[in-house]
Amino acid sequence: MNSKYYIPTRSATAPLTVDVTPESAGWTKSSLFVVELGAGEAITRRSGEDEIIVVPLSGSAAVASGHRSFELAGRASVFDGPSDFAYVGRDSEFTVTSAPGGRFALCGARAATTLPFRYVPAADVAVELRGAGNCSRQVHNFGTADAFEADSIIACEVITPGGNWSSYPAHKHDENSENESQLEEIYYFEIADGPDGSPGFGYHRVYGTPERPIEVLEEVRSGDVVLVPHGYHGPSIAAPGYHMYYLNVMAGSGERTWKICDDPAHTWLRGSWEHQDIDPRLPLHERPAR
Repeated sequence: MNSKYYIPTRSATAPLTVDVTPESAGWTKSSLFVVELGAGEAITRRSGEDEIIVVPLSGSAAVASGHRSFELAGRASVFDGPSDFAYVGRDSEFTVTSAPGGRFALCGARAATTLPFRYVPAADVAVELRGAGNCSRQVHNFGTADAFEADSIIACEVITPGGNWSSYPAHKHDENSENESQLEEIYYFEIADGPDGSPGFGYHRVYGTPERPIEVLEEVRSGDVVLVPHGYHGPSIAAPGYHMYYLNVMAGSGERTWKICDDPAHTWLRGSWEHQDIDPRLPLHERPAR
C-alpha cells in the first residue's frame, strides 16, 4: 500500500540507512537511526534532547562518550541471539567506531532526565519465548521498562520463525488510561535470506478505530520501517522459509510502562495457546553464557 507510515530501506543519507526523528515521524518522542560503517569507520553524534541505546545489528564496535569507552562484542546477525549494548544519556556527544565494520541501531527517545553512560552485556539481556504454536516468537527485552533504567525509552527485539505470526493478537497503546499507556512505536525489520540466498519478506498490519482511523498493510524486507502513531498493530507475518526480526522503539507522554489492549475481536486467541507447545525452533540461539 506504500502508506506514509512505511519507510523503505535506504531512504536516508549514508552512512545512515534509517533516519526517523520525532519531526519526520510527526510525533513527539521516539526516534531511530541505523548506521552502516565500513571497516575502521566511525560516526560521531550528539544526543541532544534524546537518550540513545546503541545496539549492534551486525558486527562489533566501540562506543565512546566523555572520557569512557565501551567495547561492544556485537553479533554476526540479528538472528544470533541478543547483543550487548551501550546507553548514552541526553546532552552527550558520542562516537561509534567499528574496526571490522557493521550495522548499528541508535534507538532514541526524548528524555527529561540525564542518566549516566552505561554498558550492558548480552548475558544480562532477558530472553522470553512468547505465544505458542504458529504464534510463537522470541523476545529480547534489552530496553524494556522492567529490565533497564531509562527516562522514557522502551526497546526490545522480536524474532519470528518463518511461517509464524507475531504482534498478534493485534493490540494498541495509544492513550493513557488504566489499561493502556500512550506510546509511539517504530518497527525496524530484517528478514533472513532463504537457504539459497533468496531475499526474504514478510507483512505488517496497522489499523485504527472509527474515532482514529489508520490503514497500513505493507510487505516488508530487510531495512524497512513501519511507524505506528496509534491504532491496533499486528500481525507481523514471517513468510514461510524466512525468519523475521524486528526492533521496536517506543516512548510516550505518560509513565514509562508498556500497557496494551488487544483488539477485542481476537483476544480469545491467547487462551488457545494454553493447549499448544512453543515452536520447537525456538530459541533460535541460546542466551550467551556469563
